[in-house]
Amino acid sequence: MAIPDPSTVFPLAGYDRLCFLKNVVNHPQISIGDYTYYDDFDSVENFQKNVRYLFDFTGDRLTIGKFCMIASGVEFIMNGANHLVNAVTSYPFAIFGGDWANAMDGKSYPTKGDTVIGNDVWIGYRASILPGVTIGDGSIIGSYSVVTRDVPPYSIVGGNPARVIRSRFDEATRTALLATRWWDWPIDRITRYAAYLTGPATDFLNALANDQ
Repeated sequence: MAIPDPSTVFPLAGYDRLCFLKNVVNHPQISIGDYTYYDDFDSVENFQKNVRYLFDFTGDRLTIGKFCMIASGVEFIMNGANHLVNAVTSYPFAIFGGDWANAMDGKSYPTKGDTVIGNDVWIGYRASILPGVTIGDGSIIGSYSVVTRDVPPYSIVGGNPARVIRSRFDEATRTALLATRWWDWPIDRITRYAAYLTGPATDFLNALANDQ
């Protein structure tokens, strides 16, 4: 049985709009796990263009886990987009230099930290993820959502601002699934369990219990 090679750029024969994302992104502040894919209507190069306001001087990072599914038009807004909120003006005088160069001496622009996308996360068409958000493992982000705050694992969220619509599983099942960390298994083991991973959670957990 052939197992997909995570170093392949285009894993679907004859289809060059879906890529294993880590093989096309080369930004030092972006890291992406194996088998995470991006599907774009025009070009897979749009992904990196859609990571907005990511500057080296801000130092923030975008981290995306393994086995994520990212649809066309998804945008990540990073901390470089932030402006002053508690000052008289939000205008960034200092970036223009000259006589304005010292306007921010002793001050700093607001930052919300790194943006972290867990494993097995599905982000729908044209969703936007704002700075400093953490999206938990196994979550689903609805199309056109604007995610402004952290998303618990195995949640379905949608809207602007996005809110939790429901959890995918009850608390006990969520806890059990998170404990498996199946995305970190050797790929041979993931392959053996692939039919269970695409079925009910109870069947997967029962199969694991019987295998121990």
